[in-house]
Amino acid sequence: MSPILAAHVRPLVIIGAGRSGTNMLRDVLCRMPQFGTWPCDEINYIWRHGNMRYPHDEFPAELATPSVQRYLNRAFAKCAKREDCTTVVEKTCANSLRVGFVAAALPKNTRFVHIVRDGHDVVASAGKRWTAGLDIPYLLRKARFVPRLDLPYYALRYLGARLHRLRDREGKLSFWGPRYIGMEEDLQRGSLVEVCARQWERSVERALEDFAQLEQEQVLHLRYEAFVASPAQELARIGRFLGETWTEEQIQAAVAPVSRGSVGKGKRNLDAEQQAVVKEVVLPLMAQISSGSRIL
Repeated sequence: MSPILAAHVRPLVIIGAGRSGTNMLRDVLCRMPQFGTWPCDEINYIWRHGNMRYPHDEFPAELATPSVQRYLNRAFAKCAKREDCTTVVEKTCANSLRVGFVAAALPKNTRFVHIVRDGHDVVASAGKRWTAGLDIPYLLRKARFVPRLDLPYYALRYLGARLHRLRDREGKLSFWGPRYIGMEEDLQRGSLVEVCARQWERSVERALEDFAQLEQEQVLHLRYEAFVASPAQELARIGRFLGETWTEEQIQAAVAPVSRGSVGKGKRNLDAEQQAVVKEVVLPLMAQISSGSRIL
């Protein structure tokens, strides 16, 4: 373990495809005592530092070089100090494509919570993000954590993505969310709905593949639908996994804002043709997950 990150500080990394409830889960956990996180949505810029120009987010573990390890450990240590916490919760959806890299970069006491949401609902929600307008306050919150030397590169990339949206017939950005291998080719030859489906499928598949290589005690798998249906019960399960002794009052207060209103919403927002496209990509993996054959 890097000496930069104190032994009493524990990274807790939430893994999930984009629009799978990772924000909700992070917010719930950070209502618990001694849990904290960054004051922005994601820190993908920090994760990519040292590998900024790598063409996609499917990082092999070998990219977690000693210098990358030091940088990431230092970032977690700074967060722990800033938030005055001992468990640093981190949620960056692109990490679903590089769990092995994350595990290699962080200390052995790192724990992972993997959340999976029905792919149909994810696709409908992700499609809205691909075509979303400019959110200046959101950008400014994230820009604070872009490594200074990397800032010009990302500024140009962001400008290019916005210009692409103005020209694109579907009004979508040139990229959004986890960048899997082959995503650019899929964007050129397929519909946005199909790309969102493949983005979900690849994120879940790669995460499960990498988790199979880790020690079982490092990972807890959750279903989004189960969490929003019984949030107190599922949060208590997370607490047992982490060795925490939370009170019933703490748990109930933390999950009070959780709603199950988005379950099934995606299917209702997709027309018949879109549902057929999504079903072809999503259904095989969803069937494995629902049957329990893929750990969950």
